[in-house]
Amino acid sequence: MRKFLLFLLVCISHTFYSQADCSTALSVCGNSSITYSPAGIGNVDEFLGDCLILGEHNSIWYKITIATSGTLTFDLTPNDPDADYDWAIYGPNVTCGNLGTPIRCNAATVVGGSPITGLNMTSTILSAPGGSATPYCRYLDVLAGQTYYLYIDNWVSATSSTMSPFSLTWGGTATLASPFTDPVLTPHPFIAPGIPAANPADPKEIVLCSGTILFDFSSLTAGILNGNQHFSVTYHHSQNEALTGQNPITTPMTVNTSTVFYYSISYTDPVNPNNPLNQCKQIGKFKFRDASITAKNATLIQCNNNNAGTAVFDLTTADVISASNVTKKYYNSLADLNAGTNEITTPSAFVSAEGTIYVKIISTFGCTAIAQITLKFYPIVVVNDTTLRSCALETDPSAAVFNLTEASVTTQPVAGKKYYPSMADAINQTNEITSVINYIAPNGVVYVRVSNAQGCYAVAKITLGVIPPVYSDVLKDKTICAEAKTSLDAGPGFKTYEWSTGATTQVIHNVGVGAYWVKLTTGNCTVIQHVKVYPSEQPVVTAIEIANNTITVFVKGGNPPYKFSIDNITWQESNVFNNLSRGDHKVFVRDTYDCNPIEINIVVPNLVNVITPNADGVNDVIDYSALAGKQNLVLNIFDRYGNKIHQADRFNGYKWDGTLLGKKVPTGTYWYSVTWNENDKMSTPVKYSGWVLVKNRE
Repeated sequence: MRKFLLFLLVCISHTFYSQADCSTALSVCGNSSITYSPAGIGNVDEFLGDCLILGEHNSIWYKITIATSGTLTFDLTPNDPDADYDWAIYGPNVTCGNLGTPIRCNAATVVGGSPITGLNMTSTILSAPGGSATPYCRYLDVLAGQTYYLYIDNWVSATSSTMSPFSLTWGGTATLASPFTDPVLTPHPFIAPGIPAANPADPKEIVLCSGTILFDFSSLTAGILNGNQHFSVTYHHSQNEALTGQNPITTPMTVNTSTVFYYSISYTDPVNPNNPLNQCKQIGKFKFRDASITAKNATLIQCNNNNAGTAVFDLTTADVISASNVTKKYYNSLADLNAGTNEITTPSAFVSAEGTIYVKIISTFGCTAIAQITLKFYPIVVVNDTTLRSCALETDPSAAVFNLTEASVTTQPVAGKKYYPSMADAINQTNEITSVINYIAPNGVVYVRVSNAQGCYAVAKITLGVIPPVYSDVLKDKTICAEAKTSLDAGPGFKTYEWSTGATTQVIHNVGVGAYWVKLTTGNCTVIQHVKVYPSEQPVVTAIEIANNTITVFVKGGNPPYKFSIDNITWQESNVFNNLSRGDHKVFVRDTYDCNPIEINIVVPNLVNVITPNADGVNDVIDYSALAGKQNLVLNIFDRYGNKIHQADRFNGYKWDGTLLGKKVPTGTYWYSVTWNENDKMSTPVKYSGWVLVKNRE
């Protein structure tokens, strides 16, 4: 940790000469290397003695205090090989007023040869006068607590006029006293102020959040000392001032990022103010770094979708600073920002109306800046609800085919329209209607999401109206006689008429039995109305009953009431004809349509009322074989109680001879009926009934 600081003992500016005198010698603190460039002889041209008989030229005095006993060596190396350095050591424990003769002295450096001189472990020379070419003298055996004075002079003459800094490096086993290496005095490491510069060889940098500010240097002291007692720090404009303690900076001053400043750490013995360690100093240098950040105001524009009055803003996308390694905190007001309260916790999805947001930007060095973010809406998408009407489907009059793209919901240029069955679907973009040109639907609504070039949208409602089909109330199916013609009237009020016959008039004439249609146009809608002309249903004679000379005609079908005739001239409403002669007749029937009548041929048989089955050849049998050509001819005989006693058909020649099971029946009256079907297309059934008296001789 002690290596955290780089402490420098450096040469003092040529403007200071006091250290060129013994009385103001610099204390050597520890075994740290020393560099210096002496100039002048100070205030006193002191007598040096021994090998330094030529006196001072450009000199510096150091006071050395031994911390631990041992051997002491050093190397004095000029930066320029043409520089000539002489030196002398006095002590131990002498004073500047009574230095005595040097215990080591060397003026033997060879100019142009090796310029290095000092003490080493191999030399046996105690004093080397000029010209002896002996750069090193014998080491010193030193004891803890002893003090020594070291005089160094950069000798300049007519043949050697080089002035050059030197480096002084200590060696041997002894250690030099320093409060900075005593763990009792410095239990904590000193901490150099600032952070490393981009170039590690440059001074550390103290971060400023403003390029030029009034800076209080004393604010660095506690951090540098790190809790070490009996030490103090002063601040200076130069290394020399830091070493001598002169011209300390005591009041806040305006600083910049180009000037290098120095600090000097000094020890003060709380018991002995004359302790030579009190003169020890460790110095360091630092400068300032401008870490200020500059924010810029920004504007975010988002969609006020569906005119909701709010939009979702991603505050983190606002371009408020070019740097990337910063922290941003967002607030609704400047007061909240300054107080650090009510921070916006969802800046990437911030729902807001138009307004102003404040952002505090914090750099990695803790520097801050404030920017405003103006929240604005894109121009709203203006839409209007509308109605779309379409003609009903012929196959489903409750529905129609709508072309949704024909609905005029906005007058603005738009980027797109999408259609949905509900408002929620339009907002969430679910269940989109894809068949927008041929959308089949009943009365109802759909919603259209209208978007502009920025992706903003609004939703309009389209009310769908099915135009019901308009049919003719006049045009009806008709029934006419099959051979007749009629007219069909579609009625007035339609825009156009188009009949299946090709006619384009309201009424068409001379229309026979058949199926027809007409296209009726009302407005823009056209319906097809079908109409039929039916042939009237002909009446059907279902039966004819004949009793003696009376016939009764039974009819069904057609359109009653019926009319009857036997000559197709005279018509009657009664279905009974009396007093007809025996033989063939025709019956005519028609209904209210008065179409061509139906015609039925009938036969009124000869009436047989008495038979005498006595084999005389006269009236021996009832014989209806004359009607054998009729269909299903049958003769049935019944007794007075209604019991059927005989059936005459094609197997027995349609005859009855008055017997039952081969025996003659008793004399009496019997009932009979003759039935058949006429040989017409309807096979009209005919029933002829009557009675017969059978006379059998006992």
